[in-house]
Amino acid sequence: MRIFLSCQQARRRHDVPAYSFWEVYFKNGLREAGHDWLEAPEADWAEGLNALPPEARSQWLEKTWTQTVAFLREEHARRPIDLFLSYLFPFQVEPGAVRAIRDLGIPCVNFFCDNVRELTRMPDAYRGFDLHWVPEAEARSLYTTAELAFVYAPMPAWTPPALRTVPGNENDDIVFIGSHDPLRAELLGKAVARGVPLRIHGDGWLPGAVAAAMPSRQPLAQKLSNQIEFWREHGLRGFAMRATYRWGQRQAGDWQARHCEPSIKGEAYLRATRESQVVIGINRYPSFRYSFQKPHRYSRLRDIEAPMLGACYLTEWAPGLDDLYELGTEIETYRDAAELVEKAGQLRRDPARRRQLRLNGQKRALNEHTIAHSLTRIIEKLGL
Repeated sequence: MRIFLSCQQARRRHDVPAYSFWEVYFKNGLREAGHDWLEAPEADWAEGLNALPPEARSQWLEKTWTQTVAFLREEHARRPIDLFLSYLFPFQVEPGAVRAIRDLGIPCVNFFCDNVRELTRMPDAYRGFDLHWVPEAEARSLYTTAELAFVYAPMPAWTPPALRTVPGNENDDIVFIGSHDPLRAELLGKAVARGVPLRIHGDGWLPGAVAAAMPSRQPLAQKLSNQIEFWREHGLRGFAMRATYRWGQRQAGDWQARHCEPSIKGEAYLRATRESQVVIGINRYPSFRYSFQKPHRYSRLRDIEAPMLGACYLTEWAPGLDDLYELGTEIETYRDAAELVEKAGQLRRDPARRRQLRLNGQKRALNEHTIAHSLTRIIEKLGL
């Protein structure tokens, strides 16, 4: 198949959370599945992830989608395009342009992996797509309620073929790789206090980083404006839930200085994931719809990527994980800090079980959770 791809490609560097790996995963996954991909050469999709003022966003939408539709018309006339596949947030979508692409006879499919975190109802911008690729178990009800067609399929991860074996060597590390947030700090701080010899790699963990990221003092008028905007978005419950974050966060103490190291990427990230004794996953996330003490959870990309790389993976339980793996046999899970400590200790003492989890988890991920496998289901659903 010939597939047009919009997956947060960038023409320059943007100061937004990590996005560049999606391009690598989608392009390699499609190529390996035997499909051709193409992209609008001038479109900078990642630019639309920035917090743009309304006028700037309108300009970005018009420029990007005008270029894209023109490119698609020319390419489709030259040689038919079978599918438009995108990863777009609602504010990146121009519904009129999606209709124009569908009018060319090209079905449009959108992947989105922050449904549970970002949405409480289906945005109108998503109603123009033929199909939606939905990876979170609890997000299915959003699409069902909105009467939108979807495929429930895993997060799109891809690993280099050379890394699709269980590593022959492992080091002594129990590692978490990810950026700082207050819920992660609370969980991992409790684990460290109970004796887990944890190594943490990611942005925002090193001493001073959290304080430096805090907003500076604002004028009273700006504070009032912020409070009004917060009220509109979150309501009274949001104020109550935000208070639980202020009351619930512990002081960082000195444990972060002893256990945290700079972020790692590329080969260093792959090596740490594959060769550490145990890799920790965390699926809770900050949200003022839930209290600090009882956060919500959903399965993340790491739940696919780490087993694909052959990790011995211990992740936080979340809805849908038992759709992906046989828990306890292919990956291991925990529900709180005490269980994290207990299971990390058990795995640390049992090299035979670590190896079996590596083998079983990698086999399941590579056999059933690849981009090629998900795309086959999408193609069948659309009747292509």
